[in-house]
Amino acid sequence: MEAVDVIIKKRDGHELTRHEIDFFVRGYTRGEIPDYQAAAWVMAVLLKGMTSQETIDLTLSMAASGETLDLHDVAPIVVDKHSTGGVGDKTTIAVAPLVAACGLPVGKMSGRGLGFTAGTIDKLEAIPGFDTALSIERFKAQLREVGVVVSGQTLKLAPADGKLYALRDVTGTVPSLPLIASSIMSKKIAGGADAIVLDVKAGRGAFMKTLEEAHALAQIMVDIGKGVGRSVAAVISDMNQPLGRAVGNALETAEAIDTLRDRGPDDFWKHCLVIGEQMLMLAGMASDRLSARSKLVAAMQSGRALAKFAEWVTVRVGGSAHDEGSHHCASRCGA
Repeated sequence: MEAVDVIIKKRDGHELTRHEIDFFVRGYTRGEIPDYQAAAWVMAVLLKGMTSQETIDLTLSMAASGETLDLHDVAPIVVDKHSTGGVGDKTTIAVAPLVAACGLPVGKMSGRGLGFTAGTIDKLEAIPGFDTALSIERFKAQLREVGVVVSGQTLKLAPADGKLYALRDVTGTVPSLPLIASSIMSKKIAGGADAIVLDVKAGRGAFMKTLEEAHALAQIMVDIGKGVGRSVAAVISDMNQPLGRAVGNALETAEAIDTLRDRGPDDFWKHCLVIGEQMLMLAGMASDRLSARSKLVAAMQSGRALAKFAEWVTVRVGGSAHDEGSHHCASRCGA
């Protein structure tokens, strides 16, 4: 089999087999298939689409391109969330410590900017000295110690997605349902979370412009997650206007901190509550939205969520979560 055969088959609109997808993903990950052929292939996928089975096979191939985490030696259940991106979307920075402050560990492998939307990793790196490059060992240690960890993609976890992610960004192939779904879910599967909440944006400021497109993407990702034994829920949210008031990495990070201090924009706080509710319910930490919301509001109003944020950041700027440096870090980050 040659890479060009797989490209031609997809260019002509035919369904690829699991073997053909595995061959292409492995070859590109190992550097045996060059960028120009991979670019031709992702463009063919964008133009011709993929069947549900092809998308599942692509997701599993990318997840299996590296190591996969088992986090059950750290916690009985770990939750993750992912947004498909939008202008002003800094939700993870606020909701991760908020949910962790409720006693539910949050472990997330996140990405950088894609297209017009900045990534969570880019925003966290606006904090001076914040380290997002974690080994698997450090990822698990922080999850155990602090209860919240957000890491950039490593060469060991879903490396195929890391390469394809960067390639899509520079080849005009970002808005493809199969490529978006497989990218997101391969990281979630490799990252080891038991429960996953998907925030699928729809509107002018999102990759999915219509509700129909957003629903289709959400359904594909939910099906993939459930097919590999994960608990998955999806929320369709509006991105016809920016989320909150701040746009830009440092400004958005500051606004997320303000939200944990009960000083953030109302629309952003309400969105954090919706996502946090789903995370708590999916993990069995709350029976309904009302009880979940009560836990989240209490975590914010008591200051526990802000303290969890400061603890999380302190560890990532090189200190211990329990040393005196936490007070210094909290001050630097505005917490």
